[in-house]
Amino acid sequence: MENKHKSGFVNIVGNPNVGKSTLMNRLVGERISIITSKAQTTRHRIMGIVNTDDMQIVYSDTPGVLHPNYKLQESMLNFSQSALGDADVLLYVTDVVETIDKNEEFLQKVQKVDCPVLLLINKIDTTTQPELEKLVAGWKELLPKAEIIPISALSNFNIDYVKHRVEELMPESPPYFEKDALTDKPARFFVTEIIREKILLYYQKEIPYAVEVVVELFKEEAELIHIKALIIVERDSQKGIIIGHRGQALKKVGAMARKDIERFFDKKVFLEMFVKVEKDWRNRDNMLKYFGYRLD
Repeated sequence: MENKHKSGFVNIVGNPNVGKSTLMNRLVGERISIITSKAQTTRHRIMGIVNTDDMQIVYSDTPGVLHPNYKLQESMLNFSQSALGDADVLLYVTDVVETIDKNEEFLQKVQKVDCPVLLLINKIDTTTQPELEKLVAGWKELLPKAEIIPISALSNFNIDYVKHRVEELMPESPPYFEKDALTDKPARFFVTEIIREKILLYYQKEIPYAVEVVVELFKEEAELIHIKALIIVERDSQKGIIIGHRGQALKKVGAMARKDIERFFDKKVFLEMFVKVEKDWRNRDNMLKYFGYRLD
């Protein structure tokens, strides 16, 4: 009897700085295949897809659940909460440092989810056995239905077991995304998406929708990735807004994007950004094709 195909969404949630990005890289593998979609249309911020002959696992990382003093705290939180509703498996990442009740409200929501929850306690190489046992007992009480797995993403401890459990828990389903098309999507897709996200966060509403981002250079060396990105707008006035007074706005967006790109690739990044006007690019077929939009 042939194996039925399994597919599903695995959503990774947790507070900031618990090691979600490192875990993500471990689960998906370094040669990550990335899918990007316009923010308005996706349920997820999809980070990576693992394809095998009879399985497709779609991993998505949500913004850290809570970030004090962050003006977008609310929208980020909404996003993390929506991730609870549409996962086939939820990975709740915590570590040995943060207190268990750090985010009670969010935890109450996690208690109510229907899908399997794997609670991953990260950074266990920095604690003692008795401390870990105490933590596990505390989490058991809070999330009785969750399966608790101690891990160290950094030293790759227990990661294979997490992968194995995720595979076991995937439901039978045809793939959600074309398999061959995604196996070698270049890393620059991910870079454009991060830059676009920062533009979305930093500028007023009308600007982001007139913007396209093109990565002209992505050169990876042993210690550094050199990236040259072009931000394309429709009008001179938009170019002025993107650049800002004495280039301050562009500098700020560049710094925010660089941080995220470095975190994702786990490498130093040298990012250059330029702004170019292409009059009414959204109405020009040749421009849309160039940016990869399908015009059927």
